Amino acid sequence: MSATLSATTLLAVPLAPLVGALLAGVLGTALGGNWIGRRLTHSLTILGVLVSFVISVLTLKSVVQDGARLSETLYTWMVVGGLKMEIGFLVDGLTAMMMCVVTFVSLMVHLYTIGYMEEDEGYNRFFAYISLFTFSMLMLVMSNNMLQLFFGWEAVGLVSYLLIGFWFNKPTAIFANMKAFLVNRVGDFGFILGIGLIAAYAGSLNYAEVFSKSDDLAKLIFPGTEWMLITVICICLFIGAMGKSAQFPLHVWLPDSMEGPTPISALIHAATMVTAGIFMVARMSPLFELSDAALSFVMVIGAITALFMGFMGIIQNDIKRVVAYSTLSQLGYMTVALGASAYSVAVFHLMTHAFFKALLFLAAGSVIMGMHHNQDIRWMGGLRKYMPITWITSLLGSLALIGTPLFAGFYSKDSIIEAVRESHLAGAGFASFAVLAGVFITAFYSFRMYFLVFHGQERFDQNPDAHHAHDGHHEMHEPHESPWVVTVPLLLLAFPSVVVGFLTIEPMLFGDFFKDAIFINAEKHPVMEELGHAFHGPVQMAWHALSTLPFWLAVAGVATSYYMYMVNPAVPAAIKRSCMPIYTLLENKYYLDWFNENVLAHGARGLGLGLWKVGDQAIIDGAVVNGSWKLVGWVSSMVRWLQSGFIYHYALAMIVGVFVLMTWFVWFGK
Repeated sequence: MSATLSATTLLAVPLAPLVGALLAGVLGTALGGNWIGRRLTHSLTILGVLVSFVISVLTLKSVVQDGARLSETLYTWMVVGGLKMEIGFLVDGLTAMMMCVVTFVSLMVHLYTIGYMEEDEGYNRFFAYISLFTFSMLMLVMSNNMLQLFFGWEAVGLVSYLLIGFWFNKPTAIFANMKAFLVNRVGDFGFILGIGLIAAYAGSLNYAEVFSKSDDLAKLIFPGTEWMLITVICICLFIGAMGKSAQFPLHVWLPDSMEGPTPISALIHAATMVTAGIFMVARMSPLFELSDAALSFVMVIGAITALFMGFMGIIQNDIKRVVAYSTLSQLGYMTVALGASAYSVAVFHLMTHAFFKALLFLAAGSVIMGMHHNQDIRWMGGLRKYMPITWITSLLGSLALIGTPLFAGFYSKDSIIEAVRESHLAGAGFASFAVLAGVFITAFYSFRMYFLVFHGQERFDQNPDAHHAHDGHHEMHEPHESPWVVTVPLLLLAFPSVVVGFLTIEPMLFGDFFKDAIFINAEKHPVMEELGHAFHGPVQMAWHALSTLPFWLAVAGVATSYYMYMVNPAVPAAIKRSCMPIYTLLENKYYLDWFNENVLAHGARGLGLGLWKVGDQAIIDGAVVNGSWKLVGWVSSMVRWLQSGFIYHYALAMIVGVFVLMTWFVWFGK
């Protein structure tokens, strides 16, 4: 393949899933008369994503081997003054990697959905949604300008709303998708403010043009304040990332989004949509490098998310919510790396995390299928012998998650811990503590779930809620392994979860893979240089890790969970009794939902009522609208009294008028 990329060929990457989504959504649903059946629907959508994946792999190969790059405008929508609204592609190492991750995970989810959604009435509609989501995400990562970035950003938010509320007859699902939509709007408001400031002061939305003016932007002060303009821009952009990538305090939507079907948990909440914010900040690295204040803000928010969302994972009993809070914590790790100017490390963890977290979500779905839709890990146990493939793939995913040496998660997670330790920005001390403590917490809750589900006593026949199972079964059957369309994606995801970190750490972190995509001011932020000096190959890194604190914290977390849930199950109950206030705090999610619903929502409702009653009814309707016609009516009545139509009235008025004028001239004309 030559060192140039074809824009026409790349156009097929997002358009193939879009075509599949349109065919499935129109011809496969009541909208188009259910013209095509289930088999043809999933075949068309899978074919579309497969085409995207193959082209993405070939693109990545060309980028890596031949140094191929592309930055091209495909269509100019409009020109407003000197501001161009365009659609175009930018393909470099960062884009090519994201294209492969998105299309591969999406392909696995499409295959998995055949088995998981087999009995669902909305089968064709679901395939249309996930293909449409894939199109939206690809448009986001392939964009070369902020207009297209924002289009993809909003499109993935819209489709996630449709997917979270897919079972629209469930009140909890409708509440969850509305919550996700509203919280993301809060973040998106900040995001569009950041884009607006860039358009106003840089005069362009094109990445290359904006980045070329970044030094000029760094010299400007935000009008009316003493703040640097670049700091305001970066914080506004990051507020968008806080919503999309579920950072504290805009994280509250993600755990509730587990109300949607499990395949979308893997696609949206592990590998793609929630990583859009991480990708965006990495893409905007030339801007973020100019503001230490913004970087410190990013780092501290990430550290809070990594630590406190990890605590939440400890008390969860729903298998999907354990993995959801794990996702929140790992997104915090990525954000911490961004704040430490280790953008390539953040994106590296994004990639490794995509594989093993998608694996864990899909494995959780396999367990739910095998347990006849029971999701409570307290009523599982001993599934290892019933579901061997799900068991071994879950074990591999859990080992990758906790950072076991040689596994994918180890290389990215340890690199984040080292990067934060080398950072000298404000907040780095707290961030370093948070990511270290998170190692123990992650190992503890991950293997708590693993031990309760796959080992120990079989408890699935003791479930008091078996009579109210999701699918309507009235008795608990023996667990069973999932069909091949579910287990094959698990096996295919398990392979990169083990080896991808070992194979890619050197080129991605210390090579030229991101040379044109990520910019770092090495003089001000020498973190990556210092990491490079300490790196002597993936094998040596794994060997050295055996003597480091993170490894032993992970071992301690696994050992503690084993003792508490396999050896002495009375310990967790005793700890719960003695730490009831902390448990209550965690159970109520730090009361953030209560605050949002009772303070913010009621405050907003009160403000709205005040604006309606005072502003709309009293001022606009009462004073302006009604007051104006009343004034006109009063003036008209006065004028009408003078215009009586009688001649003697007019004669009298003329005589009085002449008398007044004569008096005026006599007295004042002297």
